[in-house]
Amino acid sequence: MSAANPSPRSGEEKLFLALVVVLAVIAGVGSWVAATVLNRHDQPRGLTPARPRQLVDFALTDRTGDAVTRADLEGKVLAVSFLFTGCALTCPEVSKRMAEIQRLTAGQPDVRLVSFTVDPRTDTPAVLAQWGVRYGAETNRWYLLTGPKAALYQVIGTSFLDADNADPFNSMPGNFTGTERIAVVDRHGRVRDFYDGLQPETPAAVAAEVERLRHEQ
Repeated sequence: MSAANPSPRSGEEKLFLALVVVLAVIAGVGSWVAATVLNRHDQPRGLTPARPRQLVDFALTDRTGDAVTRADLEGKVLAVSFLFTGCALTCPEVSKRMAEIQRLTAGQPDVRLVSFTVDPRTDTPAVLAQWGVRYGAETNRWYLLTGPKAALYQVIGTSFLDADNADPFNSMPGNFTGTERIAVVDRHGRVRDFYDGLQPETPAAVAAEVERLRHEQ
């Protein structure tokens, strides 16, 4: 007596099971890729300057009316941002990130936060003082600097940001690009990395880099 041939339904069931296994594998790989991408997003990496950047000498005015010079920052690790108080979108967000960095670096006497205005005509010490109150900036740890436009633009353009004078749609005072960035400067005045000041994960990343540089010789 000959063996019975497998029924068509049995073959279809095997095909269905194989398809389920394949789809499960694909779904698992997709989930792993998505988790990896999200994990990288949660841990932003700094952007190294396209060319070496060094904090140059300067003498500017803090919101308190006191003079602040490059020498006052000697040996400090810095988190540096850029603002103008007439900015309604990006600048408030960046200052929120700086306020969080201030909180995360509390108790670190060799760390300073510095914000340079790009609009000194409007951003007088009194105006910057109001901005500082708005974001809880501690006067002995977070400097909000203004001064003559030429002096400000010289330190910003030389030490940190490029200007794009050819872009007719650039409404940023000084035509600077990348003003939403937060720069990390080591104790020797070298700009090490830029971080996106609009990302909520940036303060933790900046604080971690600051902590690393504090122990770097």
